[in-house]
Amino acid sequence: MDDCYYMLLTPQPPGDDPLWGGNYPNGAMYQVSCYDRVPGTNGGWTWLPAAPPGYGGVTVTPAELATRAVDQMQLAGPAIGITVPPDRAGLVGVPVWLWTAVSPTTWGPNSATASVPGLSVTATAQVTKIEWDMGDGNTVVCPNAGTPWFEGGIESPTCDHVYERPSAGQPNDAYTVTGTATWDVTWAGGGASGSLTVTRSSSTTVRIGELQVLVTS
Repeated sequence: MDDCYYMLLTPQPPGDDPLWGGNYPNGAMYQVSCYDRVPGTNGGWTWLPAAPPGYGGVTVTPAELATRAVDQMQLAGPAIGITVPPDRAGLVGVPVWLWTAVSPTTWGPNSATASVPGLSVTATAQVTKIEWDMGDGNTVVCPNAGTPWFEGGIESPTCDHVYERPSAGQPNDAYTVTGTATWDVTWAGGGASGSLTVTRSSSTTVRIGELQVLVTS
């Protein structure tokens, strides 16, 4: 072992590049990093007639490192805010506001870097929409984090839903509300870049009743 790490250059330098030292098309060019050398002399490009011993046993692509970076972010589903918490009941016909607390793990932006010797990839994630399954057969899609309820508010300026039927007869007499956040992830590193989409969900319950009006004669 020479305490060096090798990564095959992709793409390879042009055949007329002086770095080949006249060896093209034999062998290949590698990025090399060595950890037992004097600082400033521990890496660069090198030509090798064949892959170094052990090379290829474990290879990591930039896209795979991007996935590791996403894992490091600990992205989550919405931190659900709703005008009808589980210990209260809402009413048919009254808007139910929907929102998420905004943080790096629930809305973004969020960034992380994953590395192996000779290669690093940085990924950045941001929620682009939240799809709210309201449990009554309806879905609300909001391209925003929603607006937390404020005193005197009736209709949310950004994201809400109006139930048309009470939740009686549902499991535990409540609708299950599930918010699914779509995270847009872009990444770059190792001479490559790309994007991917991940989703994260969280749920709560909401009880909806009907306003009883007493009519007297």
